[in-house]
Amino acid sequence: MDRIEIPLSKSKLLLILLGGLAFVIIGVIFIINPERFVSARMSNPGLLRLLGIASIVFFGALTMYAIKKLLGNPIGLVIDEEGIIDNTNAAGIGLIKWADITGLERVQVKSTKILLVHISNPEEYLNRTKGFKKLLIKGNYNMYGTPLSITSNALKYNFNDLERLIAERLLKKKQTEIA
Repeated sequence: MDRIEIPLSKSKLLLILLGGLAFVIIGVIFIINPERFVSARMSNPGLLRLLGIASIVFFGALTMYAIKKLLGNPIGLVIDEEGIIDNTNAAGIGLIKWADITGLERVQVKSTKILLVHISNPEEYLNRTKGFKKLLIKGNYNMYGTPLSITSNALKYNFNDLERLIAERLLKKKQTEIA
């Protein structure tokens, strides 16, 4: 099985970085001066401060991810004999072994297409991580029944082509194991 390396898109990462920075700045403003944004719809300055903190935490982590990827390894996804090495997003787990994969499922949240990777041993993958990444994949697990998801948002690759490529490789690997 040939090794396929799919690079991250620097332009998409730059957009993620700029968007993340904008929301961090908005979060700081909400914390420093929430009264300025009090309106008929949002009359509680304490809630605005809380939204500011949440914005800084979430978008700060997203910004750090974008910086790390822009300065680091330009490869977002690797498909090889062992499995899929996922570094496509902040919840990217690294190696997902073919032997662990039980199925693939496509979901769409607004305009974002997500490839869910169902596995036989989710606890093993959950235990591989800690901190913010663990929270992200645990959220995936609670919402979708699998901790593993792949998007093409930060990749130089079309989602439909990516889904087809992974499905074909999985099928080929499973047929090889049976034979």
